[in-house]
Amino acid sequence: MAGLDRLLAKSLDTIIRENLGDKTVKKIEDRLFEKYGISLTQSIEQFQKLDAVLREYFGAGADGLEQRFLKTACEIKATNGENWITIDNQELTKIILESFGDDDKKKILGTLNGESMIISQIIETCDIPQTSGYRKINALIDDGLLIPSGFITTQDGKKVSKYRSMFDNIKIDIIKNKITVTLHLAKEDYSSSSILAVCSQN
Repeated sequence: MAGLDRLLAKSLDTIIRENLGDKTVKKIEDRLFEKYGISLTQSIEQFQKLDAVLREYFGAGADGLEQRFLKTACEIKATNGENWITIDNQELTKIILESFGDDDKKKILGTLNGESMIISQIIETCDIPQTSGYRKINALIDDGLLIPSGFITTQDGKKVSKYRSMFDNIKIDIIKNKITVTLHLAKEDYSSSSILAVCSQN
């Protein structure tokens, strides 16, 4: 799953529940479990499956619903052929701002901007304590801000994942009490997002 999908899933679950209501969500959750054996939250991270179930209930009307869900979470703009995602959803901006508000997480994200490393290299390069370093790196992975980027093979033959930042440029705007975060994604991250793939076909 793409880092962007993991990040967007943090708010899309709430957005979908608010837009569809309890009864409809219950039917969709039951059908997702019956058909794929997954929950609503898991289906957001595998958006094609949620799309298939929404189409069973809403037909072509699923297009409008999916667009509304996505628009509530973020806005996609292509500027000079570059993909920018603008996020003004409070839940998502909070995740991003809290990551940059933590000195160690900020160091990690800065170090992995355009660079990929294994976790032990990240901790060593950032000069952060090992225990809290692992915890903070795993939190960034869970939030979708760090994504896997290949492997290296260790001397004992084990494959170890390398990680990099989901974005290569970020802009944070604060106007009055509204916070907006704009992320520049690499082309492969933009195209690997199942949420964007489904919603851009609509």
